[in-house]
Amino acid sequence: MRLGEVPHKRHTQFRQSDGSLYAEQLFSTEGFSSNYSLLYHCHPPTEILRVGEAKDVRPKRAADQSLKPRSLESFHVKPQADFMDSRTYLLINDDLLLGVAAPQESMQTYFYKNADADEMLFIHEGKGVLETAYGSIPFSYGDYLVIPRGTIYQITFETKENRMLFLESYSPIRYPRRYLSHYGQLMEHAPFCERDIRGPQDLKTHNIEGEFLIQVKKDGLLHPITYKHHPFDVIGWDGYEYPFAFSIHDFEPITGRVHQPPPVHQTFETKSFVVCSFVPRLYDYHPLSIPAPYHHSNIDSDEILYYVDGDFMSRKHVTRGMISVHPAGIPHGPHPGTVEKSIGAKETRELAVMVDTFRRLYVTEAALQVEDPNYMRSWVE
Repeated sequence: MRLGEVPHKRHTQFRQSDGSLYAEQLFSTEGFSSNYSLLYHCHPPTEILRVGEAKDVRPKRAADQSLKPRSLESFHVKPQADFMDSRTYLLINDDLLLGVAAPQESMQTYFYKNADADEMLFIHEGKGVLETAYGSIPFSYGDYLVIPRGTIYQITFETKENRMLFLESYSPIRYPRRYLSHYGQLMEHAPFCERDIRGPQDLKTHNIEGEFLIQVKKDGLLHPITYKHHPFDVIGWDGYEYPFAFSIHDFEPITGRVHQPPPVHQTFETKSFVVCSFVPRLYDYHPLSIPAPYHHSNIDSDEILYYVDGDFMSRKHVTRGMISVHPAGIPHGPHPGTVEKSIGAKETRELAVMVDTFRRLYVTEAALQVEDPNYMRSWVE
């Protein structure tokens, strides 16, 4: 992508109207060995006025770490005014942090940067604009927002009622490799293409001096750092590393004559987990097909399913925002009666986000506050 003004050659003189040089910044999340972008600031992005006392925001692991299926009612997490205060961690390990947020107000007094992890925000309720140095990205219901680590951002909400699922990944969030050509283009068999990816737009250069607070998360601590100039003072940029949006409604489901395995729903991947999108689709069309998923063993991964909307033929008593947790080592499958009930059905209207991790997840104290204690026994008639 490219927005705004950039010089003809990288690392060369690029001057402002007063003759001073724009400050070039290389933005890369894996040293110099992966994708990057070059941004041109009106002022050096290094002018720190002061650093405040850090706040510990590390989630607390619960004492109850038994190996059992769980169900978490995420909509029972109470809304809070501030975006950062509303982020509630529910499931964690050394690879990622997963939680929900229900902010009521825009980020008006500060900016935020996660210096530890890539972030993925899934918008369940509400709408607004993600603002960054790269430009702005409008978002609404069903959008994934993927934000590379180190990206400074600010969110403006247009609604009071906002709910989202969020992930913090310690390895980069990428498109599945099997969907990419040798040169990086999304291929014909992929369930989405570049036209579905919404990058930043409407680049505005905020050439403003003052005091600008950036809350920087590093090693589980939130560091308040005040800068001399507005962080979005970029006149132009180009490159391959930038935040983007993708709507779950633009995911094109892959179907077959018999039930297809979960990898056909894959949307993103990292070194330590995958993200899948379950969307409305036609059921299997073999004359003897069973649309409900077969029982399967979680041997290598924990399976997390975040229920967004619609009907789910394999589950009973599903609520919006419910999170099911099926740990590795224990088989799971459809609820009693749902297999026979699914036979003859032509389509599903379900909408859900699935996260499969390759290492065990641990529940937090906050998760136990919204757990349904009866879920484990819901397969026993």
